[in-house]
Amino acid sequence: MTHKKLQEIIDNKNWKSLREKISEFETWELAELIEDLPEDESIIVFRLLPRFLAKETFQELSHEKQEQIIEGLAKNVNKITALLNDLDPDDRTAFLEELPGAVTKRLIQMLSPEERKIATKLLGYPEDSIGRLMTPEFIAVQPHFTIAETLDYIRNHCQDSETLNIVYVIDEDLHLLDDIRIREIILANPEQKISELMENRVTALNALDDQEEAIAIFKDTNMVALPVVDSDQVLVGIVTVDDVMDLVEEETTEDFHKFGAFQDAIISPIKARIYTLYKQRVFWLTILVFMNIFSGAAIAHFENIIQKSVSLLFFLPLLIGSGGNAGAQSATLMIRSLAIGDVEAKDWLKLLSKELLVSFLLGITMAIGVSIIASFRAPDILIVVALTMVCIVITGSLIGLLLPFIFTKLKLDPATASAPLITSLADITGVVIYFTLASLILGL
Repeated sequence: MTHKKLQEIIDNKNWKSLREKISEFETWELAELIEDLPEDESIIVFRLLPRFLAKETFQELSHEKQEQIIEGLAKNVNKITALLNDLDPDDRTAFLEELPGAVTKRLIQMLSPEERKIATKLLGYPEDSIGRLMTPEFIAVQPHFTIAETLDYIRNHCQDSETLNIVYVIDEDLHLLDDIRIREIILANPEQKISELMENRVTALNALDDQEEAIAIFKDTNMVALPVVDSDQVLVGIVTVDDVMDLVEEETTEDFHKFGAFQDAIISPIKARIYTLYKQRVFWLTILVFMNIFSGAAIAHFENIIQKSVSLLFFLPLLIGSGGNAGAQSATLMIRSLAIGDVEAKDWLKLLSKELLVSFLLGITMAIGVSIIASFRAPDILIVVALTMVCIVITGSLIGLLLPFIFTKLKLDPATASAPLITSLADITGVVIYFTLASLILGL
């Protein structure tokens, strides 16, 4: 059945038929459908989902739609309680941490004692720590277990485990000793002990480390899941690769918005309210207005030079725009490299010399292009325009290179060194360079 036919059933309010047909869809298709429905209809559709489908579908929804669903189900306490208890701990934590404190507290009280204990523990870790990302549902056995005992244990106790791909080995005090792929266990002799398969080369995450540490380690290890330990090396949970992929997408979106001078990420401009869109954009735009006053002040300072050679104005937008573009390119490269760990803050000096040479070559190339234009439009200022292009491209590129490193040194997100900020700085320096060279070369 297509979405169109399902929409017709919803439009006709044929809820009985909808309940029968809805289980034919995959969870991602249901999530996509519910995201597109108006609030009242999306709540009705969600309430009609069987319990197992409700859990999986809820985890696929955006946070905004999740909140709508919870608010819509508020009159049905049993439905909310069942949903929250069924959610995987890491997905539930991600949902609860975005809600106001009073709402989170009320929802936690609806959980079963066991699930409430898990939720409270996970929410107790620092924001953006790996502890917030992990799930306590994993398979752990001791070295003295035989292969047969291990397989029996998995069958009897691990139906709710986040992943069955890896079995963790712990001692009597729950300290992590090793991890073993399930394939190795299945292929081993049933009489063998787990200790005979151990290599003691496990890679673990610390629950208090930043979540970006998990991204870097997953990239290096190519694992589907990694164990999480506390400061005493006690195994407290695992982080799976799908959770990390969600985190990568979230971090990328956040950095992209910051680089565009947004205060916070906007999930969907279609669904976002006008005030939200306004609020996220107005701060940096206002700051940049005041920064651009310096460009105007610089132009006013060289007013006499402009009056004596009006043709200088023709090339002004082209020149300062080139500096901003070069700076934005350089900053994009540095921000990405810092984010994925290709470069570190200490590498700035090596990159500075390399960028100086690259930007010089770029400036020469662009100067040749602008010289051709100047030879027809204003040959009397050709040398000024060509030299300015070289200087502006070098300056803009160095600004774009250095700002992310400066922000990193100040413990700020390098993505905050946004394209509009770099462009504004390049504009100011570009105006000063252009008219200073004009006054020196032309003797104005």
